[in-house]
Amino acid sequence: MSTTVTDTVTLAASTPFDSAFWMTAGAILGLLVLSGFFSGSETALTAASRGKLRTQADKGNRGAQRALDITEDSERLIGSVLLGNNLVNILAASLATALFTQAFGESGVALATLVMTLLVLIFAEVLPKTYAITAPESAASLVARPISIVVTVFAPVVSAVRMLVRLVLRIFGVQTDPDSHILAVREEIAGAIQLGHSEGIVEKEDRDRILGALDLSERAVEEIMLHRSGIEMIDADSAPADILNQCLESNYTRLPVFKDDPENIVGVVHAKDLFRALYKRVSNATGPLEGLTDFAIAEVAKEPYFVPETTSLDDQMREFLRRHSHFALVVDEYGSLQGLITLEDILEEIVGEITDEFDIDDQPEIARAEDGQFLIDGAMTIRDLNRATDWSLPDDEANTVAGLVIHEAQMIPTVGQVFSFHGFRFEVMEREANRITVLKIRPL
Repeated sequence: MSTTVTDTVTLAASTPFDSAFWMTAGAILGLLVLSGFFSGSETALTAASRGKLRTQADKGNRGAQRALDITEDSERLIGSVLLGNNLVNILAASLATALFTQAFGESGVALATLVMTLLVLIFAEVLPKTYAITAPESAASLVARPISIVVTVFAPVVSAVRMLVRLVLRIFGVQTDPDSHILAVREEIAGAIQLGHSEGIVEKEDRDRILGALDLSERAVEEIMLHRSGIEMIDADSAPADILNQCLESNYTRLPVFKDDPENIVGVVHAKDLFRALYKRVSNATGPLEGLTDFAIAEVAKEPYFVPETTSLDDQMREFLRRHSHFALVVDEYGSLQGLITLEDILEEIVGEITDEFDIDDQPEIARAEDGQFLIDGAMTIRDLNRATDWSLPDDEANTVAGLVIHEAQMIPTVGQVFSFHGFRFEVMEREANRITVLKIRPL
């Protein structure tokens, strides 16, 4: 009788499914929940749009504001989340190995590996990350508070790890900038717009406007200015009647005034100021042309406004707005006149060509030849050509299509010469003096 009781007690004590077993199993499940929390939080906080979070924060959403705060230092955030995630995953795997070994012997190691792999993959990785990616901003707002605590607790360890990682990278010659972001905001926006256009979500016109506005700070006035060869000017020594007639026939309201030499710009005349001054003189004169005989254009010419050719379009637009001016003359580093730029020129880089009833209907810069190839005005800028055709010709070394051909050919081509570069075929169709006027282009 006593022997039977002793054997029963010994068997009960040695059974694998005791209270310790179930406590360990519960701990593993809890660790899997924590692992899923860390995985989902990482996905939510990295995938959430900071712009949308900012909008929600401005409306009083404290969770969104916390999410913005902790994502400021993305390296520290990711380091803390990964540290927590690896801790719970490794601990869960260790407990599961011990548990399955106790229950099934040596074969429990392989069984624990298989079971934990499936559990971690499904419930700690795929499921929480799928949920987080479907509503990243909402998920980021929910997990922001607990994750901020985790970041604070793990901050010393993460800082030590960051220093160690940078030291190892420095040994291999890799330099890191702790203040740099993985993706600049501008590049992130531009990439999203390009992706949206390629997927058919964003229209081409909308893409061009947004990218045009983003590119203003990257482009200089020399890229879009009207070259000096195309500037219409007033000779200060011309007769008043001739000046009046020139202004009446001109399509421009502002004209530069030069003295003796076209390089010597002494002022800029606005047609409205000129007409007001002439009307006042004529109305006070006794004879029909008496008021024009001693009229000097300098009386109504305003001081010219010169800008360097390297000024960015963004800075120049701000300067136009600050000065309440729409017109500037562009000079190079030696002070020589290179061209002129207006506020309208800058705006056209965003919204496209702006025309009014006084603009001349010139021949289109892009036309289709009978053989299906493109006939391009040589003076057309490479940027405008790329925007019109969705090509990607480089504009680093030249602003115009003709300039690109001359740069690549390292010569001034003659009519009929053909070149192939950057995946396109260029044929010179027309040339005036040393200027290429018409090109025929087709993709290879």
